[in-house]
Amino acid sequence: MRVILAEDNALLREGLVRLLLEEGHEVPAAVGNAQELLAAVAAHEPDAVVVDVRMPPTHTDEGLRAALEIRRERPGVRVLVLSQYVEKKYATELMSGDVEGVGYLLKDRVAQVSDFLEALERVGAGGAAFDPEVVRQLLARTTRKDPLARLTPREREVMENMAQGLTNASIAQALHVSQSAVEKHVNAVFEKLGISHTSGYSRRVLAVLSFLKQ
Repeated sequence: MRVILAEDNALLREGLVRLLLEEGHEVPAAVGNAQELLAAVAAHEPDAVVVDVRMPPTHTDEGLRAALEIRRERPGVRVLVLSQYVEKKYATELMSGDVEGVGYLLKDRVAQVSDFLEALERVGAGGAAFDPEVVRQLLARTTRKDPLARLTPREREVMENMAQGLTNASIAQALHVSQSAVEKHVNAVFEKLGISHTSGYSRRVLAVLSFLKQ
């Protein structure tokens, strides 16, 4: 996979470059700000980008705005966003569109090399990868109507895993239950949350996250 990195911390950037090269990926460019990222994407047409949310000059949302622009202008490019904290506004904005090939990880997750690489592979294959802590904090926002109160503890576990981007098979493995049991829980979640006629992995994640940000 051809991956462009955008990270203003030089040590982290070089470490990620080395890691990706060791895993057999190509890294045609590794840059330190959003403008360089956009220029590199136009020049190299990568399969995916890994981008920090906060980059120069203001260190606020330059990276995220660049990621959103890439999603609009080049929907075939996969985007994995890194953030130091759970930026709820940014996370929901990124997740409010088509979540195929989209990921949002906390930087602490980068320290877990296997988790980072697995998330990148999943995003690169057109899936989604959302940090569990991001999902938990987004779930915590739903206090106005508290629709989650209708869910059983197991159904909530299933939804949290589903919102991270996991397939039914992966959820079954994580929760040590059968895949058919997970499918039943998924159907129950959609029925209780009033989300009907959803099909396909990415659509169901989008539906859940769209509901949670209301």
